[in-house]
Amino acid sequence: TTGLGLYNFFLNGEKVGKDEMTPGWTSYRRHLLYQTYEITDLLKEGDNVAGAMLAPGWYKGVMGLTKARNNYGDQTGFAMELRIRYEDGSEEQILTDESWKGCDSPIVFSEIYHGEIYDAGLEVLGWASKAEIPEGNWHQTSVVPFDINVIRAQSGARVQVIDEIPAKRIFTTPKGEQVLDFGQNMAGRIRVTATGKPGDVIWLKCFEVLDSEGNVYLDNLRAARSEMKYTFAKEGTITWYPRFTYMGFQYAQILSYPGEIKAENFTACTMHSEMEETGNITCSNPLLNQLHHNYLWGLKSNFLDVPTDCPQRDERLGWTGDAQIFCRTACYLMNTYTFYRKWLHDVEVDQTPEGGVPHVVPNIEEGKTDGNWLLSQGPHSAAAWADVAVIAPWTLYLMYGDTKILEIQYNSMKGWIEFMREHSEDYIWNYKLQFGDWVALDAEEGSYFGATPNDLTCTAYFAYSTGLFAKIAKVLKKEEAADYEDLYAHIVKKFQETFFDAEGNMTAQTQTAHIVALYFGLTPNAYREKTVKRLTELLEKENGHLVTGFVGTPYFCHALSQNGCVKEAYDLLLKEDFPSWLYQVKQGATTIWEHWDGLKPDGSMWSADMNSFNHYAYGAIGEWMYRVMGGMEADESAPGFQHVIYTPKIGGNLKFVDTTYHSVYGENRLKWQVDEGCVTMFVQVPVNTTAKIQLNGAKKVLDTDGLAFEKKQGYMEAEAGSGEYTIRYRQ
Repeated sequence: TTGLGLYNFFLNGEKVGKDEMTPGWTSYRRHLLYQTYEITDLLKEGDNVAGAMLAPGWYKGVMGLTKARNNYGDQTGFAMELRIRYEDGSEEQILTDESWKGCDSPIVFSEIYHGEIYDAGLEVLGWASKAEIPEGNWHQTSVVPFDINVIRAQSGARVQVIDEIPAKRIFTTPKGEQVLDFGQNMAGRIRVTATGKPGDVIWLKCFEVLDSEGNVYLDNLRAARSEMKYTFAKEGTITWYPRFTYMGFQYAQILSYPGEIKAENFTACTMHSEMEETGNITCSNPLLNQLHHNYLWGLKSNFLDVPTDCPQRDERLGWTGDAQIFCRTACYLMNTYTFYRKWLHDVEVDQTPEGGVPHVVPNIEEGKTDGNWLLSQGPHSAAAWADVAVIAPWTLYLMYGDTKILEIQYNSMKGWIEFMREHSEDYIWNYKLQFGDWVALDAEEGSYFGATPNDLTCTAYFAYSTGLFAKIAKVLKKEEAADYEDLYAHIVKKFQETFFDAEGNMTAQTQTAHIVALYFGLTPNAYREKTVKRLTELLEKENGHLVTGFVGTPYFCHALSQNGCVKEAYDLLLKEDFPSWLYQVKQGATTIWEHWDGLKPDGSMWSADMNSFNHYAYGAIGEWMYRVMGGMEADESAPGFQHVIYTPKIGGNLKFVDTTYHSVYGENRLKWQVDEGCVTMFVQVPVNTTAKIQLNGAKKVLDTDGLAFEKKQGYMEAEAGSGEYTIRYRQ
């Protein structure tokens, strides 16, 4: 089964499968998925009835920054191929064709942004279960022309209802509004039970936060209505939920409800792509535990078939920058391989003929950017955003060890590198609109663009992606590797000549400039110590706070901890006042916010225009928590955790950190605890893997558990085979 728009498929009155929002969101004209189901148990002797419900969805509903309709087509459609194999070996095929009948459904309105309206008075009883065509305004169907060559099977990561969360409380705001609180910001829908009579209405409006006075706050939804409405046709009790939309919410305003309002009649049903949870961190600091919860729920709220920026307002797009900076964190949290593989195909098919990468994928804004103040300046190819074309496949290879993703995406990656090469000038890369260090706090008043020059951030990413691609070419096509190694060397040389002066100072005195120079390996060796020192000075200048945006934030703690500043990295992570990760936690956040001060200490908002409270991008700190605090690092020479590097960096006054990650080989675990200067480290190495165990800052090893530790590059280091080990040492 597949569709243009969204579909639910029914056999003999039963919905087939648990999947929601099928066939998902792809660049439909270039890529459409079909879903396959085993339906033997739904068939019966004699007549069987098949039917489908359709909705506009992403295909033809209002979507995108320009709020256009019919972005991919102006007619919904459905296609099915049902194969029945009989006991005698014969086979019968039943296909959708013009003999099928159609009629209007009781879902009178359904949009991704605006919600769903259901009128039970329009129900056609038995429409997908009676052998004879039931009464109703049935009409002939017609064929919707479509290139079937772009249709392919969906292999997994289908959207489903994953968690069910009962309403925690019902309360009345100071304005007299009745509100449900589910205690968790999420994406999904609400299942509601009510008893009513003809004409009674259930009407809920979903939203994220309360205003400073405790009233319903809707401004940050912008034009999105995020409503669900049901009208009774007869007396009785019903249980209902929207089928073809989803909302981002923690709260719901009850605008209409028949009878007594009871919490047990409302259940939030979260929806996201089905993926196995693979990672977890717990530690002695409850605020960090909540931070881990928050970025996990940022993923759960935004990995709904595509990696969206936010689930609540009139946007919900596959911004490539958000997806790029969060990719490594996401891979620790869940098995995202199939999810990203599907989305990366859309990255490839939406690339421009010369290799440019759109800002959003699927590129729903293609050809519609004139009406948007931002995208009209340059509809594709922004550094850090477009670089997802290289960074995401490399990350998947690193985390899952499968060269297939590199093979599949090779031409896409190469196309992006060549695009940058073509549009660079003497190895300095910049191109039309650049987001730069987006929403950095060092931006000028009223601007979203951070203070770090675009020439610097663009060229830094040009080098970084080219360096990664040279490694990828070495894995797959050694004959091409030398060219990209040479290109990489030229870019690095130009970066160093341009953005460092003769005394070794960076020409841009921003935190982000120093972060990318260090983390991307672009700092001349002679100036590394000076660059690190200057970064710590810039941090101290802000009283230990970051002022970074999308480019600098993901790598800040890495740039510190990789250069001997472990204490400073922990201090940055553990800041509790604005701006910091834990400021949001202390403000009661259950997900990651778009802005460091989305909600100010006095309860006022950063802005109404662009202020999501469920935006996973800054949750990229999770990668540092797993790789450094948790000490669970992948080895690019033996990817997929075939050879694990256990190298935790102790700090932050933490008493213990317990980290697990279920790789393709099995359960990896590292737990460290500190007691009066003595560190006890428990390590679990899965079967068929090996590990390097590094003790950072060990003055004396007390118990090796049979391992042979040697001093190397400032570490006490040992190789280990599969098994469990307990090591004790003094710091």
